[in-house]
Amino acid sequence: MLRELEIKNNRLCTEKNTAIIDWIDYVNTSITYDEFFSKYINLNKPCIFKSNITENWSCRRQWNLDGAPDFDVLDILYGNCVVPVADCNKKYYNSQSKDDMEMKDYLNYWTEYAKSNYSDSMPLLYLKDWHCPKLFPNAPMYNVPEYFASDWLNEYYIANPELNDDYRFVYMGPKGTWTPLHADVFGSYSWSANIVGRKHWLLFPPGQEDFLRDIHGQLIYDATSDELNDYTKYKAYDKRALKYIDVIQAEGEIMFVPSGWHHQVWNLEDTISVNHNWINGCNILNVWHGLKKELSSVMKEVNDCKDMHDWAEQCQLILKSTYGMDYSLFFDFLTFIAKKRLNVFSNNEEAISFNKYKFGNNHCTFDLHAIKLVLIDFITDMEEKSIYHLICDKNQGHKLLNKILLLLQSHYDAENIST
Repeated sequence: MLRELEIKNNRLCTEKNTAIIDWIDYVNTSITYDEFFSKYINLNKPCIFKSNITENWSCRRQWNLDGAPDFDVLDILYGNCVVPVADCNKKYYNSQSKDDMEMKDYLNYWTEYAKSNYSDSMPLLYLKDWHCPKLFPNAPMYNVPEYFASDWLNEYYIANPELNDDYRFVYMGPKGTWTPLHADVFGSYSWSANIVGRKHWLLFPPGQEDFLRDIHGQLIYDATSDELNDYTKYKAYDKRALKYIDVIQAEGEIMFVPSGWHHQVWNLEDTISVNHNWINGCNILNVWHGLKKELSSVMKEVNDCKDMHDWAEQCQLILKSTYGMDYSLFFDFLTFIAKKRLNVFSNNEEAISFNKYKFGNNHCTFDLHAIKLVLIDFITDMEEKSIYHLICDKNQGHKLLNKILLLLQSHYDAENIST
């Protein structure tokens, strides 16, 4: 039986609190869905769920052997898989150099590295961004907690397997592996559950990352680097003014990272985690603003080629290759979510997430209200850039917006009559 997720407030508040949050709350599963949605997701505020939230996950029993990775089980289950591995000692632009390995070879490396007492003479390899849940959809690894079920990104990709992508990952690596300073893809939220081991997090509220940029606007690779003290290069850095959260995430706990928060993470011991990136009605405006800003940067970068007959199409291709999303994909994504929510009211269908949850009417209204706000600006932007008919060749943008406006108006009219 599906569990209904409902919220009390059905309209997105676009006036966000600008106060800088430099502390983190610990919450447990006694918090209701609506409380978490309003206090943390909508306010873009981080928190850590205590370890009881993951105590019934099968991967915590299977992959964890007395607080360490069970290499034998991992080899049996996934040994023949090809997995993406980053070398934490090799910088590639502002990230880490990546390659593919067979899981059994990675596990052999890991056990040898541990036996060497994590010797500096060996590479520091971190298995990252492995789409394990997509590759093994019927394996009972974990249940997505209800608090993270309003996940448009994975709702879209799971329903469209031909896109061959999703944003559900497994990370695993030895003590000392780490991820450089970054904000999550598309301005998404993320949640990260420790199955084995502990992580050390530095979390920077939105805007604080500007202290960590060099004179060219580039973000520093390592937020703990002494390089920040070079005033000729990092003129904005002010150690006394910089606000951040420094916290240890224990085994079993889940970290919720809000939209646009930069963070840097280290594994304090041999660690395995499950991670999702996700988008919903609370941060879709952030996602849209990021995409619009990125296209403007692309257009500015290749402005000298503007006389090309397919310049606008080329800009979209560049956008897709560098950012991972273009306007067509974004519109298809918005349309998919909007139709699922519209069908709740027009066809009496259920809006289902992860085959376990369904969204209540207020929740669906909230989602449609957020999509409406994005669509209005999206259409305006496309028209200003003279690309509307490139993306919406059959006027789909205005048609979808009109359907949403009509539905919301009738919904609000019904609310007013009942009150």
